[in-house]
Amino acid sequence: MNTATKVSIASILIIAALFYFLLPRQDFENDISSSESLIFFCAAGIKPPVEKVAKEFEEIYGIKIQLQYGGSGTLLTSLRVAKDADLYLAGDNSYIDIAREKGLVAEGFPLAYMRPVIGVQKLNPKNIFTIDDLLRKDIKISLGNPNAASIGKQTKKILEKIGKWQELKNHVEKNGVFKPTVPEIANDIKIGSVDAGIIWNATANQYPEIEAIHIPIFDAEPKQITLGVLKSSKQPTNALRFARYLSARDKGLITFKFFGYDPVDGDKWAWRPEVVLFSGGLNRIAIKKTLKDFQKREGVSILTTYNGCGILVGEMRAGQRPDGYFACDKSYLEEINNLFLDEATISETDIVLLTQKGNPKKIKTLHDLTQHGIKIAVANAKYSALGGLTNRLLKEAGIYEAVQKNITYGDAPTADYLTVRVKTGREDVAILYLANTIHVHDELDVIPIHHPAAKAVQPIAIGKSSEYKYLMGRLISAIQSDSSKQQFESTGFRWRVE
Repeated sequence: MNTATKVSIASILIIAALFYFLLPRQDFENDISSSESLIFFCAAGIKPPVEKVAKEFEEIYGIKIQLQYGGSGTLLTSLRVAKDADLYLAGDNSYIDIAREKGLVAEGFPLAYMRPVIGVQKLNPKNIFTIDDLLRKDIKISLGNPNAASIGKQTKKILEKIGKWQELKNHVEKNGVFKPTVPEIANDIKIGSVDAGIIWNATANQYPEIEAIHIPIFDAEPKQITLGVLKSSKQPTNALRFARYLSARDKGLITFKFFGYDPVDGDKWAWRPEVVLFSGGLNRIAIKKTLKDFQKREGVSILTTYNGCGILVGEMRAGQRPDGYFACDKSYLEEINNLFLDEATISETDIVLLTQKGNPKKIKTLHDLTQHGIKIAVANAKYSALGGLTNRLLKEAGIYEAVQKNITYGDAPTADYLTVRVKTGREDVAILYLANTIHVHDELDVIPIHHPAAKAVQPIAIGKSSEYKYLMGRLISAIQSDSSKQQFESTGFRWRVE
């Protein structure tokens, strides 16, 4: 090898090394919040897909997942005393609901659906096709314990509706067995120690020795498998990232489908997702802290565009597609509701009059704005929700034309401009939101307007085209939380979350 060749190879190696060390290989390498294992309480019946995905996640990102299996009810009992668990996966959503009620679960991630089936050995040698067939004296049955296993709880719930539970329970006590987990029921069927058992359809799909008998009453009541991130987690960001990976349509849910589950249409996977939120400028002060806290906990980026709702609606009509839109008033979301899923109402605020301290012009009512010599500042009706709502208010009050002659400033894109105009004496009065006046009460006077149209209602909705609908759903839940409520009420809004 000549000298020139050696120099060339050396140069290539140096350049490659520089690219390796100086360029970011993957953003997760400097963004892992803890090196400790995540403790994951997982329903035993869902072990195969979870175990595979957990191993895959650990190999890629270096975050260890410590799995502990058991019946959903048994694990829930353990969670009440566990102080360091991070994740809880139940066989059906009812256990997550209970965990939420007890203050154990912070966030929920839907994964897939399962249905109960009657599991029998291949070719169904005992010709079992109905619940009544299970009651035959020659049939030995394995059932899930309703107090320990989700399959047992669901079996009891469904059969009580048709008056068959007590009879089947008595039969099992005489000629069968109750088991704490669904894999134990499946194994009983597999080895032939029982003739039949009620298991999940996804469990039956994992046993070539088992045939699943579907019956209408079971098929009609699928159960959702839901993963919960626990409030006790000491590393919530890592826990949420694994939860997003497990529930991603292009990652964990592929494995769930492979193992015979019916997965939900989850979000796209990203270590640090970026979502776009359009918001009317009015809402900024109320949601700022919630957005900051949400980004830190979830390990995501929220790219927020604050502007007049008229401008935002125009951008969306022109093709912009944010992941979510938080409008200053519901009328602006109604204009483009074909782009969004169902809205959630968060708050409302009054429209008020703002005058100089002491109210030198003695303005007391909306009709006083028609008096000669009154100088009025209003927001731009084309670009601002406030401007549009101001026009609506004046028209419904029957004074729109009479007030026009007194409007000396009507181009304000946001309420900040209106406040400054009154404070500096350029105008006598401005029409704006009560939430805009929260920081000027000591300098200016706020006069209420007694009219039904003198308010704005703030809804939020998820974009139909968003790749992160579940993530945006959790963001909306954060905006609907009690801590968020305090932010809204302290900044002049009334809480409307039910």
